[in-house]
Amino acid sequence: MDMAESEPMCPERLVLEHITSRWGTLALIALLERPYRFSELRREIGRVSEKMLAQTLRTLERDGLVHRDARPVIPPRVDYSLTGLGREAAEQVRDLALWTERRMAAVERAREAYDAAGA
Repeated sequence: MDMAESEPMCPERLVLEHITSRWGTLALIALLERPYRFSELRREIGRVSEKMLAQTLRTLERDGLVHRDARPVIPPRVDYSLTGLGREAAEQVRDLALWTERRMAAVERAREAYDAAGA
C-alpha cells in the first residue's frame, strides 16, 4: 500500500470532498438563491433521500458553510442558509457548474473522438 493511502486524509481534502460531493454541491448552489426549509430544499435538489440530505447539511454546517436556524414553534420550523464562508464556496462550485454547462458540447466531442479511436 502507498504511504499516502495509509495516512489520514488532510483537512483541506476532506472539506473539498464535502463541498464537491454530489449533494453538497447541489445544496450549496440551491442555497445561493435563498434560505430553504428542509423539505423545500429536498424538492429543489430532487432525487436525494431525506437521510442523505440531512447528513450533507450537518456536514456542511459543521464545516461552517451552512447555518441551521431551528425555531421553537409548533410545528417546528428549521431553515437552512449559507454563511459568508458558505456563500464563497457556493459561488465557486456554481461557477464550475456553469462552466460545465457552457463546455458540455466540447466534452461530448472529446468523448466521441476518444471512443472512435478505440481507446
